[in-house]
Amino acid sequence: MAVRIYKPAKTAMQSGEGRTRDWILEYEPAAPRQIDPLMGWTSSTDTRQQVTLAFESKEEAIQYATRNGLAYTVIEPTPRKRLRKAYADNFKFGRPDNWTH
Repeated sequence: MAVRIYKPAKTAMQSGEGRTRDWILEYEPAAPRQIDPLMGWTSSTDTRQQVTLAFESKEEAIQYATRNGLAYTVIEPTPRKRLRKAYADNFKFGRPDNWTH
């Protein structure tokens, strides 16, 4: 079995960084998804796709994978770029865009 170890990105809907501190271990899909002819839903016979394990550090996730004989791939997170700007910059004189409301 192959697994993926990664750190999830923050959601686009929230400005906070909740649920982004842990490292996640997920199983790679072993069987392709199939379309149910009656309902049209997609399903799979692979139940390991439903399992996700959370670890506090990358090293713990790697130790778990090696201890259980799992081939793993580590996906490193890309650092976030912070844009520092003030709220007053939206109303300053000489801003590059027209201010519309």
